[in-house]
Amino acid sequence: MDVRQMEMFRAVAEERSFTRAGRRLHVSQSAVSRQVKLLEDELGEALLHRHGRRVALTPSGDLVLAASNRVIRDLQEVVSQLSEARQLQRGTLRLGGGMTVCLYVFPKLLKTLGRQHREIDFRVVSGTSEQILDRIRKHDVDLGLLTLPIVGRDLEVMPVIKEEMVVVAGRGHPLTRRRIVDAEDLGRHPMILYEAGSNTRKAVDGLFVEAGVAVDVAMETENVEIIKAMVASGIGVTVIPYSAVAREVRAGRFACSRIRGRQLFRETGWVYLKTDPLPRAAVELLRLFEAMKGRMVVGRFSR
Repeated sequence: MDVRQMEMFRAVAEERSFTRAGRRLHVSQSAVSRQVKLLEDELGEALLHRHGRRVALTPSGDLVLAASNRVIRDLQEVVSQLSEARQLQRGTLRLGGGMTVCLYVFPKLLKTLGRQHREIDFRVVSGTSEQILDRIRKHDVDLGLLTLPIVGRDLEVMPVIKEEMVVVAGRGHPLTRRRIVDAEDLGRHPMILYEAGSNTRKAVDGLFVEAGVAVDVAMETENVEIIKAMVASGIGVTVIPYSAVAREVRAGRFACSRIRGRQLFRETGWVYLKTDPLPRAAVELLRLFEAMKGRMVVGRFSR
């Protein structure tokens, strides 16, 4: 049993498909199938149940997968320790996050880290929490900054940001004259909201369900800049984190209000695999984030 066989078996086990495992490892499906079969012959045990194009782990396969994860994790740790003399690993740090994080958190953070450590390459992926989690589990992303809650026995989750969410209206909208609005008031106006299913949208939907208010959703998008453009044009109002509009509120482009009797927050946290040691660059990024957090994130607004 060699490391390459372990990598191929692990890819098949995680992808539940020889074809997708081959694509992930950039080898042919037949090469993956052959190596897994050689591994099974060597161990004298069937590791996979094969059902057409789909596969499932046998009890023996579960044991071998756990062992493979340990071996590969240990090898990664050895590589990390060999690089310990250098302040940071050279290479690429792969980050993932939602649109708001990629617009308002990552640019300042990566600019500062890149200025301090020019040898590091950064790769940033934007997507929904589900998409980023899938990339983390496939080892395509080292570290994600995602809207919570995130639950997974294989995941380490570190809450780091708590942002107040507020009602935002464009200049001249009737709601701009009110510091506090009732949930029922929002039901009388078209709303521009994050896409259904996202954790942020779930929090907003829960607020309206609790208040018994039917919402007129004029548009759904994960792009906060599109949301702000639609609100600025008078098409509707929104409920988004204050940090996303703080600059425009100070400039008088938008006005914010709270919902009477309800304070709504969105929590964001770092997410990574428990089984994968964080690259040294990721550890430095987390340290730098804590030092810069107060300057990057506006948690609450006051009026």
